[in-house]
Amino acid sequence: MVSALTLVFLTLATLLIAALPIWLYRRMKPRYGFERRDVIVGIAVFALFSMVIERGLHGLVLSNATTVGLLMNPAIFVIYGALATGICEEVGRFAGMKWLIRRDPASLQRPGTALGYGIGHGGAEAWLVGVLVQLQWILYAMLADRGLLDQYFTSVPAELLLRLHAVLGSLTPESAGLFLVERAAAFVFQIGFSVAMWHMLRERFRFTLPFMIVAHALIAMPIALYQARLIPLLAADAVYLVFGLIVMRALRRYFLGVSTAANRAARVKAGD
Repeated sequence: MVSALTLVFLTLATLLIAALPIWLYRRMKPRYGFERRDVIVGIAVFALFSMVIERGLHGLVLSNATTVGLLMNPAIFVIYGALATGICEEVGRFAGMKWLIRRDPASLQRPGTALGYGIGHGGAEAWLVGVLVQLQWILYAMLADRGLLDQYFTSVPAELLLRLHAVLGSLTPESAGLFLVERAAAFVFQIGFSVAMWHMLRERFRFTLPFMIVAHALIAMPIALYQARLIPLLAADAVYLVFGLIVMRALRRYFLGVSTAANRAARVKAGD
């Protein structure tokens, strides 16, 4: 049974993550003038490359006895998990940004393009991987509290149902805090990756895609280490908290600089 306090904290954390991309979109769109199309492309890329292609890749790998045997090695599991995430998401980001640039070459001169794309990509992850999954667990907790969970899963094997009860029993207010840190950090990272790739494409950096794949794989490493049971979840989320704060501070300084430069240019133009 999940306590009422835990349920309240889980609900609040879920609502905060759900509101984060919407709030940032409404706050930043007038200031940086990105197009709605930038956001939509970010959403579409995450949905296709992460939710369809990456999951399809995992399904293919796990359906082969040889690859399943290889993944029993924790080191191979961690490398595969991190690289799969990095490759699928960054290939998608690269393709999405290239499409935006071909459609509107002037977008390379607008920093808001990267911000809009990042909000879409990160917002899709926040909702599809975070909010919807967490809402499901909240529903299960409410059913368990009313003694209806077993009736709801009558066709589920007993072993799986016991595992579901075990997960629900492990939920605490601290779980809501870890969820909030992990999802908020992931959202910040997606914006950071989008800004970094936008700059590399603008500067015509030759190794943009390989660099971004490696960078994303490194960020995915802590959660892969946790999934391989090599580090506790608290350690993985502590890494994400620290680096998330660093990236958020860097992004804040960067976009404040963009605003200052734009205001200065507007004053000079008005003086002419």
